[in-house]
Parts: sequence; C-alpha cells; structure tokens
Amino acid sequence: MLSEDEQTVLDFEKNIVEIEEKIKHLQVLTKDEDVDITKEIKRLQSKLNRSLNQAYQNLTPWQKAQIARHPNRPHCLDYIKALITDFVPLSGDRLFGDDEAMIAGIGLFDGVSVAVIGQEKGHDLETRMKHNFGMAKPEGYRKAQRLMDMASRLKMPVLAFVDTAGAYPGVDAEARGQAEAIASSIEKCFQIKTPLIATIIGEGGSGGAIAIATANVVLMLEHAIYSVISPEGCASILWRSGDKTKEATEVLKLTAQDLKNFDVIDEIIPEPLGGAHRKPEVVFENLRKALRRYINQTINLDADEIKRRRTEKFLDMTRHLKQIPQTPNKK
Repeated sequence: MLSEDEQTVLDFEKNIVEIEEKIKHLQVLTKDEDVDITKEIKRLQSKLNRSLNQAYQNLTPWQKAQIARHPNRPHCLDYIKALITDFVPLSGDRLFGDDEAMIAGIGLFDGVSVAVIGQEKGHDLETRMKHNFGMAKPEGYRKAQRLMDMASRLKMPVLAFVDTAGAYPGVDAEARGQAEAIASSIEKCFQIKTPLIATIIGEGGSGGAIAIATANVVLMLEHAIYSVISPEGCASILWRSGDKTKEATEVLKLTAQDLKNFDVIDEIIPEPLGGAHRKPEVVFENLRKALRRYINQTINLDADEIKRRRTEKFLDMTRHLKQIPQTPNKK
C-alpha cells in the first residue's frame, strides 16, 4: 500500500518530486559526511525551478482542480492560525448541534475584530473524518448564519474561507433541511450590514460554497476552483460517464482566471510557484495584504451602503453573465 505522500503525487509533477527527493537526499549527505556537494545541489535546484516553471505555466483546468484538492494544501484552520490572533471558536447552531465541517469564531485580524467562518477538510484520515471532508450539514450553515448575525450586531467584518466539494448530500442532512439551510445562509449573506469578504482557498463547490461566499468581495487563490457542480458530477450528468471528467473541467470554466474574466470574483491571490502547498507562508502573506486592503476599503462605509453594494454586485453579475455567448449543445 502506498504511503499518503506517494498517493498525493500529481501525474504532471512526478519528475518534479523525483528532483526534490534527490535534493533532500544530498542535503542529508552533507550533514552526515564531510563532502562538498553544494554545486550538485544548486544544479538540481535550478533544474527543479525550470521544471516547476514549465509545468505550472500552462496548467489545464483539470490539473488546477488536482492542485486545488491536494491534501497538503493549506486548509481553513491553517489560514486562521496564520492570519487570526486570539481566535475563539464558537460551536453549535442553537437548534440541533455542532458541525465540525464548518469552522466559526471570532478573533483579531491585524488588530481589527473579525468574525471568521469557513469549511475545514482536515489533513489526515482522522481529521478528515472529524470534519466530514469539509462537507457541512444544515447545522453547519445555521452556525454560520448565527455568527453572521452576531457580527452584524457588533459591526465586525466577516472573513469566510471557502473549501468544500459541496454540502453534505446524506439522508440525515436532507431530513434536517439541507436545501433550506443553504438558501437561508445565502439570504443571510445579503441581509447583514457589515463587510463580508470571502476567499476560495481550495474547492468552491456548488451551493455549499456560495452559502458563505455571497460577499462584498470574493477573492480566489490562483489554483483554486469554483463551480456550480464538481467535474465528476458534471460528467455523470452531461455524458453519463466518469471518463469525461477532464472534459467537464473545460466546459465548467471553473478556474480563477476564467471567473475573473466573467467578473464572478474580484481578485486572484497569487500562489507560490508549485502551488500553495509548497510554500504556505507565501500565500498567507499574499492573502493578508489583500484582506487588509479590502477591510480598510469597506469597514468605514455606512451599514446600509455595505448591504446595497453587496446586492448590486450580484445583480450586476447576473446581468453580465446573460451577455456571455452560450456554447451550443454538442450531441
């Protein structure tokens, strides 16, 4: 059975990983033996940078989807740890229970009191099970609504970190009103009178994502994806075949670059060469700068103006999308 690290090597990164392993091996040798191999390490490092540039210059949508789903990619709790100080988690929806797929709490961002919501996928089998792979149930979305209400009363900006394949589709979730919870969460996003800034950090899947991403500002990491349905779900519906997943990623237009062209998102946050999972500290700092800028732009606006701008943003989005030529159906 393959180790987790071996299982997460992406197809187009195999040669890159091989070079990285050689560099790690040589770095160990320099510690254990009195041998000067710095020239060889530098040569391999240059080769690694060239390979990364070549691989990441022309990524296909499917390759971007693979990067967005990489298990070593920073998740919601990593961003909270890096960006939010004095974070206090808040649990429960006051109706049914707590949903650990949806993280919620308050803290300080650069000295500003903020409310934080986001989906957490987990990093290993234990935490993935604990957080239900980032797929929230109705109580998760109702917890998010509760926090947004509190933030609106206390005039705290809301920061949302979106990373979910979609809302949990299980029978128990449907029995407790999953569709209503998502719809109410979207409605709550429109109602609150405090700035809401959402960042797509990995996957932004369907209503499960937009339930906390109907925001004044929508940011998206360079290699994240954001779509109405997963590529696999799209392939199963349009082609009735799982073999058409790559084709589905093309037609969905789910990359940050596509969505910026459509004005669905406001800004693309650059990732380090090779993706956020290679140098998380770089993407943390890039996102920090963007969040600071947008909070400063919106925090002093009149409450009704904040709400009005959010509503107009999404109305303008629908008007713009109606003007985009539609691709004819292929039989």
